[in-house]
Amino acid sequence: MPDKVHFRNLGTLWAVRLTPVFIVAAISFATYDVVAYLCFQYLHARRGETGVAVALAVLYLLFLLLTIATYLRTFITVQRDPAMVPLPPGREPIEKPPVRRRNRRDDDLEVAPWTPPDVNPDSPGLEAFYSRAVFQCDVDGRPKWCSECRNWKPDRSHHSSELGRCIRKLDHVCPWVGGMVSETSFNFFIQFTFYCTLLCTVSLAAGAYCLSLQLREDNSLDGRSVAIIILAGFFGFFTFGMTLTSGRYALLNITNIDMLRKSQAYHLAIRLPPNATTRQGFSTMTYPLARESSWSGHGGQSANNEEQTHPTSARDERATHTFAIIPTGPDENPWDLGYWRNFKSVMGNNIIEWLLPIRHSPCCNHESMESDYEMGGLVQELRQRYNLPAEGGKAAGGNHATV
Repeated sequence: MPDKVHFRNLGTLWAVRLTPVFIVAAISFATYDVVAYLCFQYLHARRGETGVAVALAVLYLLFLLLTIATYLRTFITVQRDPAMVPLPPGREPIEKPPVRRRNRRDDDLEVAPWTPPDVNPDSPGLEAFYSRAVFQCDVDGRPKWCSECRNWKPDRSHHSSELGRCIRKLDHVCPWVGGMVSETSFNFFIQFTFYCTLLCTVSLAAGAYCLSLQLREDNSLDGRSVAIIILAGFFGFFTFGMTLTSGRYALLNITNIDMLRKSQAYHLAIRLPPNATTRQGFSTMTYPLARESSWSGHGGQSANNEEQTHPTSARDERATHTFAIIPTGPDENPWDLGYWRNFKSVMGNNIIEWLLPIRHSPCCNHESMESDYEMGGLVQELRQRYNLPAEGGKAAGGNHATV
């Protein structure tokens, strides 16, 4: 069962609670104004333009239905399953103490806001990384560590200060949909902003058309027509911008967090074949970890001398893997699959999934033993760049790039 969503910041909490109420009120007003007043009272009853009235009303109600459906799916998802990274049993995230002036003797100066990585070779969750052929790691070859959650961070996950937890493919906190947009809700969010843009376009067209007729009739401004034009124009411009931005992120397979850290290079742990001869120019890490550290440093020379005093079990010997620790360039995205595959990894594999909020994104499936998220051709390019020995064949599943 997904963990309960709890916002730490009181301002964010009230924003995500009140903004959806404002959206519902705005849509209710727009629906009455466009359908009941402009289409039927003015165009149909007063001017006799029944065809235009019916066409505008049908288009409006169609996009309204799709907007409501995608909004509800997005809202429910961000409330019930915002893609929080599970915590190991019995481990709770650290609550940061409030910042205050230390002018009292009873202030605790020993409160540590940072927790060092778990050095236990049997650390919960660590095996999930080195069981795969490639994973995102730190410069020393260990997976990324979250000091607040006290947990290993899966690929592409980031800690949310708002929720106090790590989130998979965290994009942003969106008050409009009531919470955190992440890998489980990003495709629904794109659908919502797209249909909301179309809804605003129809509303804007209806308001502008009726206002032009009214001005020709008596040269007076109709307050309701002006109101719907302003409301539809504002929301339409806003949602159109969000649709373009989110669509671009889907095509490039990036998030808002990636854009903020665009110049950041990644480190990838790429599994080497058994008994591979290591070369100069990169570090290696062998898993399962020994009791001290198995980071080899440059040139692949082992820095650990404790293995003799801590013999490896037969199970660990079979699971032993050595990884090359390879840095990417600052503008290289390991998860870039090309525009078409990037789009399908977010929006789905067929047009029905693109248009309707039916399923979560395919990238939410993390069962592949190749990598947590599907990786593109950069991994093979890195193999060639650093002259890594190739590993034959594809991993189970066959849907990831050969690494």
